[in-house]
Amino acid sequence: MHDVGFLSADDPRFGLTVAAIERDLKRGDYVYRYVEADDFGEPENAFLVCTFWYIHALAALGRMDEARSLFENLLTKRNRLGLLAEHIDPRSGEQWGNFVQTYSMVGLINSAIRLSKRWDSAF
Repeated sequence: MHDVGFLSADDPRFGLTVAAIERDLKRGDYVYRYVEADDFGEPENAFLVCTFWYIHALAALGRMDEARSLFENLLTKRNRLGLLAEHIDPRSGEQWGNFVQTYSMVGLINSAIRLSKRWDSAF
């Protein structure tokens, strides 16, 4: 909501939305797309782009240490070529689903940009 200008990060509704995501969709270091059972049962794997979107929300709220910690964890889950799949098994770290997943890779790039220092304050 913040990234597209729907709500500012200091709008209480934005913080409440992040809190709802933390309560309902976050499991450990990962955010699930949904947690309700579907035709395949309860989801076992987290949808990586949701975790990257959560990192963006944390950064917008000024929770940079949390955001950076989650980002660094995700970096350790890439394969030897630095690529990510669509989902991840939170218990084993094994990648699942479509591979290579553009959503995950764009999330990684956008999070790296979001968490980087601005050039004018880096030196």
